[in-house]
Amino acid sequence: MVRLTDDPLDPAAVEARVRAADRGAVLTFVGLVRDHTGPHRVERLEYEAYRPMAVKVFEGIRGEVDARWPGTRIAIHHRLGRLVVGEVAVVIAVSAPHRAETFDACRYAIERMKADVPIFKKEIRGDGSVWVGLGS
Repeated sequence: MVRLTDDPLDPAAVEARVRAADRGAVLTFVGLVRDHTGPHRVERLEYEAYRPMAVKVFEGIRGEVDARWPGTRIAIHHRLGRLVVGEVAVVIAVSAPHRAETFDACRYAIERMKADVPIFKKEIRGDGSVWVGLGS
């Protein structure tokens, strides 16, 4: 349910991991590489991670979601390596018997991921490059 990969992500495949007949709601968040950050034009991103720790933190987030929203199922997949504008960087899919839990759990997971998972991105900009780390 947690995956770090250098391969392209397929949101439908991640969503399929959380679907089940007893679930009335599935919410999928897809994070894409955008072409700008503030006034800076972004040409591409390069993601790196300390993989063992990143997977451990992702698993911790999954456990927190399970504890806070019993009955949910969550999958978190993040891409590493070089990504160009428009490519999928992260997919979080959450299912539950009812919709409210999916919205709350998905937002919680993405915010925790951005704050605590040791994944680092380098923005390759038209006016230079910059590393963006935890908490961005």
